[in-house]
Amino acid sequence: MTKQDESSLLLGLKDLQDLEADRVREEEEERQQKIKAEEDARLEAERKAREAEEARVAAEKERVRQEELRARQEAAALEAQKQATIEAARVKEQNAARIAQMKEQQDHEAKLVQIQESSGKKKFKGIAGAIAVLLVVGAVGGGLYVNNQQQQAERERVAAANERQRLEAEIEKLQKDKREADEAVARLEKSVTEATNEADRRAAQAKLDEAKKSQAQVDSRMQASGVAPVRPKKLVCKQTNGTRVPSCPEGDPLCSCQME
Repeated sequence: MTKQDESSLLLGLKDLQDLEADRVREEEEERQQKIKAEEDARLEAERKAREAEEARVAAEKERVRQEELRARQEAAALEAQKQATIEAARVKEQNAARIAQMKEQQDHEAKLVQIQESSGKKKFKGIAGAIAVLLVVGAVGGGLYVNNQQQQAERERVAAANERQRLEAEIEKLQKDKREADEAVARLEKSVTEATNEADRRAAQAKLDEAKKSQAQVDSRMQASGVAPVRPKKLVCKQTNGTRVPSCPEGDPLCSCQME
């Protein structure tokens, strides 16, 4: 074998060795890549499972919180409606008592006017035998007195009727404002409960706070509307020693006692 042949053979063996080394290296790289890919896939699966569990737990907590919030809001709305109904009934009862008191007073004053008219007629008959000039003067004076009393009674009746109408209109408006305020609060509480994201919930809560302020203002107006409990008037008479004693029943047209 010549020297050139030996060199060629050595080069061929070296090439074969290099090829084998490349093949071994590539197989090792593929194996390492496969191991890394499997590890990455495992870690990704674990991460997704962990995130899914955390999302499930958070969703369950949010569901429980929303249910508790909804329950509290429903209870508050029911209590507000109950209190509004009680307050409306109380106001209606107070005003009915006040209107009834005013009507009794008007009836009593009307009966007093009738008695005064009857008394004036009797006095007119009693002076029939007097001098003609005195008779005419007494008749004219009695007529003017009775007429003035009738006009005064009519003015008082009209004023009382106007006041009653004003009170009824004021009560009706207050009750309407109360209903609207309660409905607005209930509607906004529902909006807060049904909000799909935090921004909408905060906006609805802000509106709800304003509505509750308006509701409180309406309640204050109802308290300060002047429809306070009415203390019934009593008839009393004073004896000669100044002692006050109960006398005839209230509304008796023949009673000469004064109301207090």
